[in-house]
This record gives sequence, structure tokens and C-alpha cells, in this order.
Amino acid sequence: MRKIVVEISARHIHLSDQALAKLFGPSYRLHKKHPIAQPGQFAARETITIKGPKNSLTRVRVIGPNRPKTQLELSLSDCIFVGVNPILRLSGKLSGSAGIWLKGPAGQIKIKQGVIVPKRHLHISKAQAKAWGLKKHQKVSALIKGERSLVLNNVIVRVGDYVTRFHLDTDEANAAGVKQGASAYLDI
Repeated sequence: MRKIVVEISARHIHLSDQALAKLFGPSYRLHKKHPIAQPGQFAARETITIKGPKNSLTRVRVIGPNRPKTQLELSLSDCIFVGVNPILRLSGKLSGSAGIWLKGPAGQIKIKQGVIVPKRHLHISKAQAKAWGLKKHQKVSALIKGERSLVLNNVIVRVGDYVTRFHLDTDEANAAGVKQGASAYLDI
């Protein structure tokens, strides 16, 4: 078993250049609040409001830098609360996903798709993946020890220029009783 660090991915949004301009104004640039583990990415100071058919969520954190397509990552509980159909997907796989209203300080827009519940996944560097014998898109299992011990299956391996981290959403982390930075054990 290999020890890995757990990161809990709370609801957040990745904006396209066009969405950023509509929500925050033309030529607007995100302001870094703090870096996140994956190289080049950061939590921005900026937040938005999302409005679904049932309810709204405020202070949804923007993650930078901008991406080609706007992507909103929610937990299953968040989807139920706002009233959108939860689609479990890997990041970037947006086809057929739900749309939602986004509101920023300079305006609002409706995205036609882009709302996903991210599949649990392991970010791992190419070198570490090779050393551990892991392949891109391989499915592995991870054990979280403790009072609410869980084995999480179908963890998708994402190989690239990454820092090794096991990403869970808030629902999964709460079910296991884990906090940010806890350890899990990869069964490979």
C-alpha cells in the first residue's frame, strides 16, 4: 500500500475568458488568494453566485487560471440543493452536463452545460506513476483509515505534471470523516 495525501475539493468554478469578462467586466484579471497543490493553479479571491432551478449558492470560489470552457464542480448534495441533474464526470468532460445561471459583480450569464460532480481521482506525476506502475485512466482503490474507515473504489489515475494528491469531494470526505491533508492508502 502506498500512502497518499487527501485533498478535499469543495465546490468551485473554472471560468473561460468570455465568462470572466461577462461576470467581472472586460479585461478583468483574477487575483490570487493562495496557490493550490497542482502547479500553476490557484484559488482566486473572486467568488460568484450560482442559481439553479431550486436554490442558489453564494461565494463559490473561482479557481485560476482561466480555462477554455467554464466548468462548475459541485458535490452531489450541492446539485440536489440547487436543483440540477448530477452528472459524475472527470474534469473537462462536459458534454451532456447540466447548465446553470452564474452571477458576478458585473453581470450574469447562463451556461448551457458545464456542471459536474467530479469523479474521485488521483493526480500523480509521470515519474511517480512509472515508479508505482500506474497508467493514465487506470482505476485503483484507496483506503481511508479511522473511525469511519472506507475503501473507495474506482479512483481514476490522472498522470501528468502534477503533485501527487487524492481528490475527494466534500460529500465523500464527510462520509469518511477526513479533513484536508489526511492520509489515504493506495491499493496497487
